[in-house]
Amino acid sequence: MNDSRAAPPHLPPGTVTWAEVDLAAIAANVRSFCRFVGPRVQVIAVVKANAYGHGAVPVARTALEAGAARLAVHRLLEGVELRQAGISAPILVMGYIPPDGADEVVRWGLTPTVTTLEFAQALSARAVAAGVTVPVHIKVDTGMGRFGLLPEEVVPFARSLSALPGLSLEGVFTHFCTADSADPSYMRLQFRRFVDVLEGLNGAGLSVPLRHACNSAATMRLPEAHLDAVRPGVAIYGLDPSSEWPPVFPLRPAMTLKSRVVRVRTVPAGWGIGYGRTFVPDRPTRVALLPVGYGDGYHRLLSNRSAVLLHGQRAPVLGRVSMDQIVVDVGHIPEVEEGDVAVIFGRQGDAELRAEEVAAWAETINYEVTTSILPRVVRVYV
Repeated sequence: MNDSRAAPPHLPPGTVTWAEVDLAAIAANVRSFCRFVGPRVQVIAVVKANAYGHGAVPVARTALEAGAARLAVHRLLEGVELRQAGISAPILVMGYIPPDGADEVVRWGLTPTVTTLEFAQALSARAVAAGVTVPVHIKVDTGMGRFGLLPEEVVPFARSLSALPGLSLEGVFTHFCTADSADPSYMRLQFRRFVDVLEGLNGAGLSVPLRHACNSAATMRLPEAHLDAVRPGVAIYGLDPSSEWPPVFPLRPAMTLKSRVVRVRTVPAGWGIGYGRTFVPDRPTRVALLPVGYGDGYHRLLSNRSAVLLHGQRAPVLGRVSMDQIVVDVGHIPEVEEGDVAVIFGRQGDAELRAEEVAAWAETINYEVTTSILPRVVRVYV
């Protein structure tokens, strides 16, 4: 199919750059995770950072309808946004919350991660005042070196937590830092440390009903670590969880970033293109102008090294990526004209330009390609 002119009919007037999010693809990816882990393991869909740029509220609803039992975000305000949208499923806030966030946690019925006694005490006081019991999770740093308690700190902290009214220790979790690596040895070491912590809690008579450790990559690579729940993030958006090994089941990319050709012309030889004249053609060159740039999340590092799809063919980016626009070479695609739709990443007809390839050009990872898409880029759900 030639979709060089196609655009969703419900775009806001004047829209020239937009991201199409395929909710059916997200649902299919979530269902694949549910089948892979089996009915005894809960799937916690990670929708932090605006669902990796895809839109937190529509993605959260889709994931829950597809079989996810819970949602996870990183910041308190992300959880509040989902509650304000009417989402009632359990929402785990995986990141740090200061003590003054206790009111909002109780008000919106969120499940916080607790790693300090100060926050635990503030949360306990608010829970008691509201006449509710707040489920909480403890994060264990098993070798990531970031947020969380060290293994030896967990049992004493959990004991202190259990003495506070209004709180219920629902979960304990950790996070693997090398799950995407072809070498699983450090991931296995982290998991052994986590198991030791769980055994210590059990030995202390502290029951924890929800133990979870696996992100997308670990879910695929370390089935013995599935425990009570897994937390897939990047892969539910159809993005590969590793650049070193292929997904163990098929994934469907959910986002396609598009922009419309707003000018086509031929620049003469020696006519520099873009800031700094980093590309100067040595012959007359037919080019197209696209209104997308680093102000939309298309990285400046892609200057002179990336491409887009037009009429199912690759059109190289010429010169520097500007804040609002790029210029691409269309000399080899004579049918290009103003109004045509270019695919910045995604599929166009039988051609595909994956986020993973854009990430390689930008010397980053696929996560950053989608999470960088800024709010002025209209999201269209298809």
